[in-house]
Amino acid sequence: MFGKRGNEGFGKSGAKIAAVPPSMPTAVMEHPAATGLSEPAAPAPRLQQSAPPARRRSPRAEDYYDTKSQVFSALIDTIDLSQLAKLDNESAREEIRDIVNDIITIKNFAMSIAEQEELLDDICNDVLGYGPLEPLLARDDIADIMVNGAGQTFIEVGGKVEESDVRFRDNSQLLSICQRIVSQVGRRVDESSPICDARLPDGSRVNVIAPPLAIDGTALTIRKFKKDKLTLEQLVRFGSITPEGAVLLQIIGRVRCNIVISGGTGSGKTTLLNCLTRYIDSDERIITCEDSAELQLQQPHVVRLETRPPNIEGEGEITMRDLIKNCLRMRPERIIVGEVRGPEVFDLLQAMNTGHDGSMGTIHANTPRECLSRMESMIAMGGYTLPAKTVREIIAGSVDVIIQASRLRDGSRRITHITEVTGMEGDVIVTQDLMRYEIDGEDANGRIIGRHVSTGIGRPHFWDRARYFNEDKRLAATLDAMEKN
Repeated sequence: MFGKRGNEGFGKSGAKIAAVPPSMPTAVMEHPAATGLSEPAAPAPRLQQSAPPARRRSPRAEDYYDTKSQVFSALIDTIDLSQLAKLDNESAREEIRDIVNDIITIKNFAMSIAEQEELLDDICNDVLGYGPLEPLLARDDIADIMVNGAGQTFIEVGGKVEESDVRFRDNSQLLSICQRIVSQVGRRVDESSPICDARLPDGSRVNVIAPPLAIDGTALTIRKFKKDKLTLEQLVRFGSITPEGAVLLQIIGRVRCNIVISGGTGSGKTTLLNCLTRYIDSDERIITCEDSAELQLQQPHVVRLETRPPNIEGEGEITMRDLIKNCLRMRPERIIVGEVRGPEVFDLLQAMNTGHDGSMGTIHANTPRECLSRMESMIAMGGYTLPAKTVREIIAGSVDVIIQASRLRDGSRRITHITEVTGMEGDVIVTQDLMRYEIDGEDANGRIIGRHVSTGIGRPHFWDRARYFNEDKRLAATLDAMEKN
């Protein structure tokens, strides 16, 4: 029988279960009193899960959560987890729905059909997924999910932040879901290790900060990745870049310029990096280094590396510097660093300058000039005692192009500068803009009105590199078209 108690439970015949090939990971579930109704089976990978239809739900009263708690407790007492773990996600969901329907009937809960459907979805999400987060994760129009304790959840839609009606039963349920998320990538979050970076199976970025550091309850932030990967053509349609600018970026990626993508938080740096990697030749060996693996490269020869935090004894940490140094022994043709935020920038610059042309990375900065200053500051953070001029010479000799991404005040994202580094004059790094975004004003709805303009540079500094890759004619035509438009 599916239920633990045979004929005494709400389970169904075991014949149906035996016919389903085991595909779910083995689940371990504790009683809800110990876990806040949220420590059931580990969820199946999201890419294989059919997302429930998203709908806006009305705010729930406390009696809804009392009813859910009673049904959940009865379900845990009834269900056989060893059999449930052998089912695929859809079959397990159907079994749970059947048992919950029986429980509602036997206990004679007064519920409408709509309320019963919501309860069924919530319990299935608690057992097999990420609980109240599931409806938000299923929506592809949400860019960020921000949970500020059990009772408050905000989402970003269309570049604007708004409050959602999603809430958790209590802080223990929220923390339990966070622990389930981070455990899938071999990390943990608790009082002894209250800060954690992780990712969902689809690549979405997750940050958790738990009590006692988070005073009002666990704070969970999810930067969602779209199921359909963005391309430069789509960025053109969104107005983030002009068609000529997109072609220029293709050429820059194709001719193996060393690229730094600069921008503020949420400006689309990782998205743009993903777009540029599409134009890397399929026969190149690429090694990616990230704190939390997010990049989605399509080339066949890719090695993905990820940092590791220290264990509970404070040992075993693998930093970004360790990964980049090890990259140099792995015969890479391109090194791609998801985000440069410390002394590892020096190792990346060294790699760029020692035969690994076409390497890329992202950095937090508001302008291309500020990007150069931040790289200089991060090298100083590593304890290097090099003269300032030497550091600037290393930067100028390593970085070819800086692409600036910005999130404007109306929520739109634009590529505001394509800037190349041309060398040194005295103690100053010299740059020149190939394209920039100029703001003209705003419309009646508060949307920014602007345009991408060419600076009239007809022969960029990487011209010889473009000619080496037989891209000089296309580059010349693109620059001419940019100037005419």
